[in-house]
Amino acid sequence: MRILVAVADTGGFSAAAVALGLTQSAVSHSVRGSERKIGAVLFDRDRTGARPTPAGEKAVAHARRVLRLLDVLVTEARAAAGAGADGPVGPLRIAAFRSAALHLLPPVLRRLRDRHRGIEPRVRIVREVGAGTAGEVAAGRADVGIATLGGSTPPPSGLTTAVLFSEPYSLVHPAGHSAPRSLPLVDWAENCGSYTRGWWAAQDWIPEATVEAEDDGAVLSLVSSGHGMAVMPALSLTGAPHSVGITALGSDRPFRQVGYVTTPELAATAAVRALVRELRGTIPPGCDRP
Repeated sequence: MRILVAVADTGGFSAAAVALGLTQSAVSHSVRGSERKIGAVLFDRDRTGARPTPAGEKAVAHARRVLRLLDVLVTEARAAAGAGADGPVGPLRIAAFRSAALHLLPPVLRRLRDRHRGIEPRVRIVREVGAGTAGEVAAGRADVGIATLGGSTPPPSGLTTAVLFSEPYSLVHPAGHSAPRSLPLVDWAENCGSYTRGWWAAQDWIPEATVEAEDDGAVLSLVSSGHGMAVMPALSLTGAPHSVGITALGSDRPFRQVGYVTTPELAATAAVRALVRELRGTIPPGCDRP
């Protein structure tokens, strides 16, 4: 399993051999043996390296998750026997979209570390498009994903999910502008999912975007500089500068749900349960409990 993951992560048999301290022939032999046992080709090989096939993607994802459980097994068994540290220890891998990583996680992780000094949070920012943070959990690259839930594309099957809070969208524009709805639209790829699509389609005042940015931080900066208006969720507006005006969109304003995603096995571990407790105790300003 470690060899399968190494080949997928490094992109080749030679690189995996170097990373694991093995010979290339040992890596090749191991992969061929796995393919025989599974009954499927796991990697496409060519002169540039090796890439997982669809079967390989599945195998590697399961391997990552099993290897992670083996790591957790040692820690939790030692703790249960009284031979380990006081409380959960070791790395806790968290995938989060940008605004959650910037504005939701810092106070959560501060309290988590105060109460559980043995936990080592490792946070990766992942764009919430396509597979998003839930895909990182499904692929075994994260223990917990802070995700947007309730959209038209549900998280991969077999994962455990729960909503933490709902965040409303608001109209964002240069402060003091007399007619913000007349401004051009600034948008970004993560913004308009199924959370807002129905509402968005019914608004005849929203034009096609004339400026598209990489992320919500760039959108806020462009709006602050007078380049247009935007429709943004509450987390993205945390700490917005005074040069930005925020106008409510009325009683029919759209919301999006923010929650966490993990695997059923990891949901029962002490570190993940500790993180979830801290997340449940944190409702960002302007957001509501589900």
